[in-house]
Amino acid sequence: MNLENTQVQMRKGILEFCILHIISRGEVYASDMLEELTSAKIMVVEGTLYPLLTRLRKAGLVEYKWVESNSGPPRKYYTITPKGQDFLNQLVNTWQELVGSTTQIITKTSK
Repeated sequence: MNLENTQVQMRKGILEFCILHIISRGEVYASDMLEELTSAKIMVVEGTLYPLLTRLRKAGLVEYKWVESNSGPPRKYYTITPKGQDFLNQLVNTWQELVGSTTQIITKTSK
């Protein structure tokens, strides 16, 4: 078993949840999402983020608008849709259940 591989898979499993949560806080630019995910050590690269944002948009969970920029080309800002907010609320419930279950298992001492 490769520890690093397992750690990467664990992070990938919660990436969509984290991205939706970031977007749910308000209009956000992709590079700001990338910066937050990187600082939280969810280790995402642009090559991972943009395809995921496209899938979320096609699923109707997020939408974007173009905003003109004074320092270059227009920027795409993402917002969560009502469908996306409902989806996120369900993920929050699932996350809380998983944290509780996992905590129960990993804090149990041997007999």
